Amino acid sequence: METPNDYKSIKPTMDGKNISRILENCIQLGTPVILEDSIETFDPLVEPLLGKQIDKKRGQWMIKLGDRTIEYDKNFRFYITTKLPRPHFAPEVCVKVNMLNFMVTEEGLMD
Repeated sequence: METPNDYKSIKPTMDGKNISRILENCIQLGTPVILEDSIETFDPLVEPLLGKQIDKKRGQWMIKLGDRTIEYDKNFRFYITTKLPRPHFAPEVCVKVNMLNFMVTEEGLMD
């Protein structure tokens, strides 16, 4: 969905400060971010992104990320991928996101 080299990639194993800095920059600039190899639980830092907790203040869209409130660019997109064959995300996560399973086969759909 994105052109190559037009998005930033983060992983749960990265340093928290580095993840925070990348997310802040991408949110402000409208650059897409992909969280690769995620596990079934998420860092509280991404909760405002999952819940789209965006507010309009003084004519600008703002989001609270960690302890900072930053400007939110409407072109920002957040993707999450996992290598888990059957991930079991918490119900509160499932209602906040659209999940796509690219492992479904034609035979599986017929069953």
